[in-house]
Amino acid sequence: MQGSNNLFWPLFGAVSIFFMLSPLVLVVLFSFGENAQATLPIGGLTLDWYRALFDNDNFWRGLQNSIIVTGAVGLSSTVVGTLAALGLARLRPARAGRLITVLSFPIMMPPLVLALSLVTSYAGLGIPMGLHTVIPSHLVFTQPFVILIVYAQMSNFNYAVVDSARDLGASPLRIFFTIILPIIRPTLIGATLIAMAVSLDDFIITFFTIGSGMTLPTLIWGMLRTSLDPSINALGTLVLVATISASIVALRITRYRG
Repeated sequence: MQGSNNLFWPLFGAVSIFFMLSPLVLVVLFSFGENAQATLPIGGLTLDWYRALFDNDNFWRGLQNSIIVTGAVGLSSTVVGTLAALGLARLRPARAGRLITVLSFPIMMPPLVLALSLVTSYAGLGIPMGLHTVIPSHLVFTQPFVILIVYAQMSNFNYAVVDSARDLGASPLRIFFTIILPIIRPTLIGATLIAMAVSLDDFIITFFTIGSGMTLPTLIWGMLRTSLDPSINALGTLVLVATISASIVALRITRYRG
C-alpha cells in the first residue's frame, strides 16, 4: 500500500505537468512547421509563418500598443505599489496584513467581474474606451503584485537606520534615495518585470476596456475568429517567450535579494 502511494503522487505530478505544458510546446512546434494546418507531423521546419507575421501591419500596431501599455503599467504600478508597501511596512503586521488583503481583492476577483466593473465605471463617467482606459485598468490588478513583493522586502528592513538619518536632519526624499532605494532596487526591478509580464499576458480586461484598439493578446483573438492563420502560432510563441523571459528574470532578481 505504501509503495503504491509512493508511485501515485510522482505519476500524478508528471501527468499534470504534461497537460499543462503540452499545449505550449505544440504552439511553439507548430510555429516552425511547414504544414499550414496545426497537425502532427509538422513536416519540415520553416520560418515562413514568422515572415508572414512580420509583414502584417496589425502585428506592428498591436506590438506598439502592447509596449505602450506594459511600459506605462510597469512604471505606474511600481511607483504606486512601492509607496503603498513603504507605508504598510511601518504598520503593525496584523493591521498591514488586513490592508494587504483588501488591496489584493483585484487579483482574487474573477477577471470577468473586474472587467465588467471597470467598463461600467468608465461608461458611467462618460469616458470612451482606448489605451487610456486599458492602462489604469491594468494598474488595478498589477499593483497588488508590486505591493506584496516590496512589502516582503521591507518587512525585514531595519528602520533604525532611517530614524538615525532623520535625527541627523536628512529629508524624507534623501532618506529614500540614499538609504531605502539602493536596498530595494533589485526588488523593484523584479516587481516591475512581473507587473509588465502580467499586463502583457492579459486578455479579458484588455478586451473589455480597449475599445477599437488592439494589443497582442486581442490581436490573437481577432485572428482566431477570422481564420486559422498559421502565423497565430508564431505570434503566440513570441508572446509566450516575452512573458516567460520577464518572469524568469524577475524571479531570479527577487530570489537573489532574498
